[in-house]
Amino acid sequence: MRLLASTLRGMPLGTLLGGLGLALAALPASAHDPAEHYQMAQASPDAQMAPPGPAPTITPATPEEPAQPGKAQERMPGRPDAHLYIGWPNNGEVVGTRFKVWFGLRNFGVAPAGVRKENTGHHHLLVDTDIPPLDEPIPNDKNHVHFGKGQTETYLELPPGRHTLQLLLADHDHVPHNPPIVSKKITITVVPQRTSVPNVASR
Repeated sequence: MRLLASTLRGMPLGTLLGGLGLALAALPASAHDPAEHYQMAQASPDAQMAPPGPAPTITPATPEEPAQPGKAQERMPGRPDAHLYIGWPNNGEVVGTRFKVWFGLRNFGVAPAGVRKENTGHHHLLVDTDIPPLDEPIPNDKNHVHFGKGQTETYLELPPGRHTLQLLLADHDHVPHNPPIVSKKITITVVPQRTSVPNVASR
């Protein structure tokens, strides 16, 4: 390198310029053409890009089918040998305006409303009304008294006069069993100012 530098310093300027021209002339035209370099720079990125593929297909998640309100439900099975009855008052009893009613049940169990368990149900006391439709929930009003906590007795207050009482067992959804478990309907007479207490010792 030192020898080359000393040699170039000793050469006349015309000789150096002439040699440089000869070197440029020996190069191909593309090597010193700015326009071609610009076109190559512009074309190079596109040449390396892959062609765009098809857009991805997005399949939305399928939501669960909503529950259908009012849809008929299968009734829980009853037992033909189940026996439901009113333990007090007796049929034809004369009672006061506030009196105790207790429920009797054999060959079947008691469970609160909302608890689905075979061979169980909870009580409904029908007051001065007939048996409701057996394939739908029992109404909840003054004539259809629900005991959804599994109670087996209650106190009633009725105005003086003749009244009917009847028990109907139902499942966790307040729908009667199939076959239905129902007591006999009894008739009582309510009189004012009389306290009715069942005489358990005589039964």
